[in-house]
Amino acid sequence: MCVMLTALALPPAAGLAEQAAPALKPYKPIDITLPGLTVDKSLDAFRKQLTGIVQRKDRAAFARLVAPKDFFWEGEVGGTFDAKRSGIDNLVAALRLGEADGRGWNALAAFAAETTAGPTIEHPQARCAPAPPEYEDAALAELTEATNTDVIDWSYPRAVGLQVRAQALADSAAIETLGLHLVRVLGTERSGWIRVATPQGKLGYVPPGSLVSPLADRLCFSKDASTWRIIGYVGTGD
Repeated sequence: MCVMLTALALPPAAGLAEQAAPALKPYKPIDITLPGLTVDKSLDAFRKQLTGIVQRKDRAAFARLVAPKDFFWEGEVGGTFDAKRSGIDNLVAALRLGEADGRGWNALAAFAAETTAGPTIEHPQARCAPAPPEYEDAALAELTEATNTDVIDWSYPRAVGLQVRAQALADSAAIETLGLHLVRVLGTERSGWIRVATPQGKLGYVPPGSLVSPLADRLCFSKDASTWRIIGYVGTGD
């Protein structure tokens, strides 16, 4: 019923700007159930602490929030993960925190702001953000086959009622309103607006950050006694 995530936001394949749109046809949307909000004041406090560290780009303080041992990295395929290294060293590599474009800190800011968290199959004690939605795997398989797409081409709205605009502008006319279902992603404009194909087969745009990929990377936390720590990462780190 539920597909585990690997990025917050959209996968790399959806980041190609201004490609020609394929011929679009209507498709049957796959309903999803959004994860519930995490209700834990101590975790909220930890996320607030992480947010402050990210705003300061305080790497030393960030390192103190990461478990020094037994850090895991699910989905890593390039051989970068090294169990002999410290947790912070592996997480820096996963997030690419040293990149000059600031992508690692931006990713951390998004993780800190995320309000959902759930376990992974391999690490049930962890709470990984964002939590995955629920949907029918078989229905998605049928949809990708019918549309000649892959899972990476689909995302879901953060909330019901997301309006699809005719142009990548906030004041552009709304051409369709999305429900809680998977929507086909065609690419991302340089402005950050996301180009989509609606279930009715229309080409349109939604604002940056309004969709989440079911293949989104996840940052994982665990509480030891009274202290939360970052204990893992789910995703390739690309």
